[in-house]
Amino acid sequence: MEGAIVVAKIGEDIRVAKIYRGQRTLKGTEVTVDGMPLDPRVDLRAMSEVGFEWGYNGAGPMQLALAILADHHVDNDGVALRDFKRYCGLVIAEIDRDEWTIDGAQIDGSLNDVTDVPLTLEQLMSSSTVPELK
Repeated sequence: MEGAIVVAKIGEDIRVAKIYRGQRTLKGTEVTVDGMPLDPRVDLRAMSEVGFEWGYNGAGPMQLALAILADHHVDNDGVALRDFKRYCGLVIAEIDRDEWTIDGAQIDGSLNDVTDVPLTLEQLMSSSTVPELK
């Protein structure tokens, strides 16, 4: 996929999707976006003193999830702050390789594939209540 151009259509917008790459090296972990180091965005929230990580749910993976979403949603830090914990659990914590690649379309797809269904505990425990998905 090196050098490939990925185009994503988001609503009416068409844009070139960024490519995020992570790898473990002898020096630690390295994460890039389109070949440049990914900004950890500690200005939004500082969670990890040791940098990015993946493969589990913790401070390093959450910092990575926040950084990826903040870069992906470049004009909307609020989306990154709202979704980074969920994205970490769905994607970043599940990466089980030393090297990985994620593109913008995969980011959008992973967050859009989950539907939140609001239920009270009483509704959840009731066998007669089946939530209606819209």
